Amino acid sequence: MSERRRSRVTDQVVEQEIKQEQVVVDRIYGRLEAASQSAEALQKDGHARARLGNQGGLVERDAIVFQAAKRLASLNAAHDGLVFGRLDHATGDTRYIGRLGLRDEQREVLLVDWRAPAAAVFYQATARDPAGVVRRRVLQSAFDQVIGIEDDLLDVDNAPDDMVIVGEGALFASLAKSRDRTMHSVVATIQREQDDAIRSPHKGVTSIVGGPGTGKTVVALHRAAYLLYTDRRRYEGGGVLVVGPNAVFMAYIERVLPSLGEASVSLRALGEVVDGVSAHRHDVPRVAAVKGSARMTTVLSRVARGPVPGAPTSFTMFYRDDVLTLDEPQLRRARRDLLERWRHRNRAVPHVPDELVDTLWRQVSGERALSRGKEEFAHTLLGDRSFLDFVRGWWPVVDAVDVLGWLSDRDRLSREASGVLTRVEVDDLVESSGGNDCTIEDVPLLDELRYLIGEQPAPEADEDPLAELYDDTVPELLTADQRRFGVAVSARDQPRPTASIEDDGYAHVLVDEAQDLSPMQWRMLARRGRGASWTVVGDPAQSAWPLPEEACRARAEAFGGKEQRTFRLSTNYRNSKEIYDLAAELAMAHIPSADLPVAIRRTGILPVIHPVSAPHLGSQVRTVVNRLSFEVDGTVGVVVAAGRRCQVEQWLGERDHERIPVLEALDSKGLEFDAIVVVEPDDIVDESDVGIRTLYVVVTRATQRLELIGTSHRWGTDQVAASGRPS
Repeated sequence: MSERRRSRVTDQVVEQEIKQEQVVVDRIYGRLEAASQSAEALQKDGHARARLGNQGGLVERDAIVFQAAKRLASLNAAHDGLVFGRLDHATGDTRYIGRLGLRDEQREVLLVDWRAPAAAVFYQATARDPAGVVRRRVLQSAFDQVIGIEDDLLDVDNAPDDMVIVGEGALFASLAKSRDRTMHSVVATIQREQDDAIRSPHKGVTSIVGGPGTGKTVVALHRAAYLLYTDRRRYEGGGVLVVGPNAVFMAYIERVLPSLGEASVSLRALGEVVDGVSAHRHDVPRVAAVKGSARMTTVLSRVARGPVPGAPTSFTMFYRDDVLTLDEPQLRRARRDLLERWRHRNRAVPHVPDELVDTLWRQVSGERALSRGKEEFAHTLLGDRSFLDFVRGWWPVVDAVDVLGWLSDRDRLSREASGVLTRVEVDDLVESSGGNDCTIEDVPLLDELRYLIGEQPAPEADEDPLAELYDDTVPELLTADQRRFGVAVSARDQPRPTASIEDDGYAHVLVDEAQDLSPMQWRMLARRGRGASWTVVGDPAQSAWPLPEEACRARAEAFGGKEQRTFRLSTNYRNSKEIYDLAAELAMAHIPSADLPVAIRRTGILPVIHPVSAPHLGSQVRTVVNRLSFEVDGTVGVVVAAGRRCQVEQWLGERDHERIPVLEALDSKGLEFDAIVVVEPDDIVDESDVGIRTLYVVVTRATQRLELIGTSHRWGTDQVAASGRPS
């Protein structure tokens, strides 16, 4: 019956249906405009209350203006494509679904917010279980104009004879669209298993798993918007943190939540989680594996408790009839006692003078000194510039950047890493410390050190004899390490970590590509989510971390025993079946227990593998990319091994870099393109112990076309032989 209905629909009938929907949409936009005007009037009223001339008026003004501004921002964000869905029920009722909820002049529901319980049936109803829905319609819009409709007939038996059914369904229509460089909301085409994950209970940990192309990321982002809708006070007040693998990925997803009316979310790449630090470069895999290992907690703890490089190792002074000294064993004991008592070395700063005064007083034996008492002795020392200079040099306020820089000393690192790291690992760490910038793998180490050394407490000037030594109004010179990491570290500008030692951090933490996180990265996120609920997205088959068991332990520690639930997404919406068949062959051959979703869309275009000799590699890459740029309407991603990007950029020359970007393999994670060109796939495999998993990720970035170009054919030959694909 549904096929007969579709075959009878003419262009004129579709045009008439669109006109009828436009009438409803115009009315809804009229109410949106009225709501915007009300918010603007409220904002003006709030400003006017400041003229009351009292503190209460100012407080009231701030509250009113803040709430009005939030409402305006929400209304403005929802303007484009405000109305996207319609439900026709068996009872004859019609309900429209949109990006936010609106009522008419009589307070009757005009538009249902997609997150409201009443809208759940829009996503949950199926032909097998229509839940009272006869027809589900998706409205395609350009700003406030309806330009197309797609229908799903869910209940044939209860459909009126004159009901019009247009198109082949909204999902397949959306999958056929070309891509640009940003992810878009899928609020109109969420499927039932995705909606189950979005609306799962807010407490504890929600894990969203599934193979490539199943929509894990966009579902998680819609879940964040759903949580903000259901408990705004908690999640907007406490904050929602969204963490992704790199800056390219974060730029790709940054429009999704604002398009859903949510702008109060912090989006950070892994290299930007720690305030004041921004890293975009990865260490080579063998160094990244060491820096990310949980073993680094022991090394960093030892380093943080050790002496400051270049600090004085002895102090001598004359007092009355006595010669008083502080030698290395005494200073070592004093350092141990201070750290045991105050735990964090910066917390101990105000107490260092008293500790050393006590140590020196125990050496006093002369009658003249003893008769004057300890109080005068302390007063004398705290007024002695040489003693104060010694204290400042022996126990200065330290910064995490400087402490991490101490690891570049091979002798010190060998000593502190004894029994923890191998000699080769020590050598790798020392060699990696000579770069000019911070790496993504350095960021969790900095966070660990900030926790270990602590924040210096703000002292009372009359209680701290060394207040002048740590005056935060005096600008400090940047060390070489601080310049290398690009961190502002004067006492005034020192950025406060997102979550301090006592802080429970955010109300909700969303982690994408979670299978790639190292144990140290999990520790960094755990500090920001002690009291949070979590949404965790990942696929173990796509993991770039070589020691999954160690990461699993760190992940469990981060969750702290919270209740966990898992949702598996089983349908691949991104790749054509032809492309995913090739990817699945790769996974089945090299990745045990890979979660292989079902690809539901065919294009009839097989992937192509191009064997080429080394002298012709550049010209072949140019030829393939230029051809694909004409054959597809959307984006063409060119993916290469680390270190080859500049060379391929030169081969391709002038072009639209937004439409045809060149990416290193790890930077392609989470992205999608209409066409993917993989240059030297075997180089990607050889980059690390998990290179074959990285290649699996790369080939599943393509939605329509996939072509691989290589001078070595270890991977390519096996696949051509297995699949019979042309090369």
